[in-house]
Amino acid sequence: MFDVMESRGDMLGWEAVGRLDMPQGFCTGALIGRDLVLTAAHCVYDTATRQPYPARGMTFRAGYHHGSAITERRVERWAVPERYAAELAAGGSMTSGTAVATDVALLKLEQPVSSAEADAFRIHETPSPGTGVSVVSYGRGREEVLSRQPDCELTERYRDDILGFDCDVTFGSSGAPVFVRENARLRILSVISSGNAGGEAFGPSLPALVSELRQRLNREDARPKVTSGARRITVGGSNRDGIGARFVKP
Repeated sequence: MFDVMESRGDMLGWEAVGRLDMPQGFCTGALIGRDLVLTAAHCVYDTATRQPYPARGMTFRAGYHHGSAITERRVERWAVPERYAAELAAGGSMTSGTAVATDVALLKLEQPVSSAEADAFRIHETPSPGTGVSVVSYGRGREEVLSRQPDCELTERYRDDILGFDCDVTFGSSGAPVFVRENARLRILSVISSGNAGGEAFGPSLPALVSELRQRLNREDARPKVTSGARRITVGGSNRDGIGARFVKP
């Protein structure tokens, strides 16, 4: 059962969740910093060619609702775990255990989002199975409005810190934040990586992966700026034209 946020008023408190639009597809993402968006790693790859999308071909639309957003930012660059990139480069499946366990991307925005526009969420350590969770996403058939499944659970913790949830996910739910409530505040526990016909969804445990990706992006920030006579290609920053499905599979 989904709570569809039909009006702007329904979205109060959820402004930091948004739609991540690529050239011909979209995922769900969430702010975890003023200029950092969390989503699934497979969202930044063309599922047909396994090639990365160019960063500046992506736009994060915070609080997207029927064609408008609270604020929009282009993506400057992105990073995914090295194990995820290596799995794809070796010909592995995007739904393999290694891929799902590392299916996280951190996107650096060209300009920060002010706290007056959207208040970023924090990451949560993994709780025990049976803990209640909720998923907030833009899914197929409801891609113009944010919707929330408020009553599902963390059902299992699998090998390699893959988390299982009894949440209903569909195309477009990829990268959607899985929330847990801590001391009356919502924290992000995982992001949706995949789902099956049995009604189970899967996602990675986040703390170690997000820490790794933050450090990589910070190192990139600390590098000397490129002069006008040189050009540096960064992760997710090529000028390749990306193509993809209208909906990105969860």
